[in-house]
Amino acid sequence: MADWQQPPENSLISLAHGISNSDGIELDLRFTADNELIIHHDAKVSVNKQLLDNRNPYVESWELDELHDFGFCSFRQMLEHKDILKNWHDEGKMVCLELKRPHPKSPKGGGYFDGAKLTQTLSEMISSASKLIDEFEIPKSNVVFYAFHNKMHKSVKISNCQYNWAELLPVVPRIGSRRFKRMMAYPQYLVTPFGKLINKHKTRGASMVPCAIEYFQPFYNRLLIGKSVGLSGRRLNYFQKCRTGMPVYVWPAKENYEFRLLSSGITGLTDNLDPNFTWYNDGKPRWRFPATQPLDQIQLEKLNNASFESHKEILSDLEKEVPKWSECDKQRKLELTKMWQDKWNWKNDSAKTEFNSENSPPWQAVRLIGHRGSGKTQRPVM
Repeated sequence: MADWQQPPENSLISLAHGISNSDGIELDLRFTADNELIIHHDAKVSVNKQLLDNRNPYVESWELDELHDFGFCSFRQMLEHKDILKNWHDEGKMVCLELKRPHPKSPKGGGYFDGAKLTQTLSEMISSASKLIDEFEIPKSNVVFYAFHNKMHKSVKISNCQYNWAELLPVVPRIGSRRFKRMMAYPQYLVTPFGKLINKHKTRGASMVPCAIEYFQPFYNRLLIGKSVGLSGRRLNYFQKCRTGMPVYVWPAKENYEFRLLSSGITGLTDNLDPNFTWYNDGKPRWRFPATQPLDQIQLEKLNNASFESHKEILSDLEKEVPKWSECDKQRKLELTKMWQDKWNWKNDSAKTEFNSENSPPWQAVRLIGHRGSGKTQRPVM
């Protein structure tokens, strides 16, 4: 296979590659000056500074057409993309929509102390995105909203959001470098063990739990004040007991953790969707569609018993032979769901499972998700 060139994060080509080569994608949404939704991570427009022409650098001060000219993609553009829409609408792929809070100095930022303004802005973003999702008839089971905002539940209520949602905790500041933000978040992290984190989400009515890899990473998970979780032994058993089937999404799913995360029933957000990456350092082949082209127990054993020399041929055979979830008959769907329930401590009875969409895996299904489309890239993005 030819060398793959990773496209810029959150770009249309990156989003199309990501959703075609995994179970879904995560992307970042911001408002523009004319109240449109642009897919963009950073607070400032991520282009060479000279191109900003001494204007206000924050994304919310630029109109949609201006950002299009730089090469950034609108949310509507993404929905109008034929391949993306087919994967999202017809094949049960998941799209995680992270609402990015405006910088306090941006036109929609509300300053440093107006939390009510921020809550209102996020509610307006949810409403705007929801209208577009409804327009394209995306199944509700294929969408989740989340944000680093401890009043996210209020934004959801104000917007009358009908989609799944969650909060990103601990909340990082809107200002400062990446290192500064992480440093400021660590005190919250240290006093928020996983049991407390998941209980907070359940209490507020969230549909899933997004969390950092540090909760499962040795050294970091030992620093927590309280009982820690992990990917093996008693820490894994405690994790399964805590979550009772509630979906858990972890970022970043680094290559040396991805196999163990997926095997533990945890959805991983990956920065590596290179088609040439087919073999983990763990000594196992990589299957990129655990939810939308799921393997049964016999197929899993065949894959996991593959040698390095034989794994590419086995992967190729399985990709041709295994039906996508959207193509499975009801019996296969029930058998797969029962296998997952038994393995990962889901509480509901598979015989009573009601699938939210004929083409969508159960909400709790374990997925591999492309972070910012096909993965995070260097700055400036464009």
